[in-house]
Amino acid sequence: MNTLKYLTGYPESIQLQAGELLDSGRLGDYLQRKYPQRHPVQNDKALYDYINGLRNQYLRKSPPLSQVRYDSKLNVLKQALGMHSYQSRVQGSKLKAHNSITVAALFREAPPEFLRMIVVHELAHFKEKEHNKAFYQLCCHMEPAYHQLELDTRLWLLWRDRQKNA
Repeated sequence: MNTLKYLTGYPESIQLQAGELLDSGRLGDYLQRKYPQRHPVQNDKALYDYINGLRNQYLRKSPPLSQVRYDSKLNVLKQALGMHSYQSRVQGSKLKAHNSITVAALFREAPPEFLRMIVVHELAHFKEKEHNKAFYQLCCHMEPAYHQLELDTRLWLLWRDRQKNA
């Protein structure tokens, strides 16, 4: 099941279904029917505005975003789908926070739902550092379909890999 590298944490039944869809060539059709559009957020400025809008809607009290960008060097399998960083430092008598989010550049081609899922995941890390119950509750608060979108994003990554290697 090495070909299903993005689904390693999922139950075997889901991996088998995904493998059957992938091997039969039906996965792309399934994803295209379910997610027919590509999002319009194509540059770092638009990504900053998009993420900051979600941050303002759900995490108003969190420190502001310092940097947001797409990164073509981000390895999707090893470093997940996006990255967040948080740094605090003292400047005089004030505590300054630096929040940044990096999204893998291949998600410029993704449906809007997948980008939202990644952004929600990274924003949730600003409040909850670990992948625990509170973290996933916050993700589901910001995006009720979070778990389904995460699975479908991973299926999309499998399908893209198969297309590249075909």
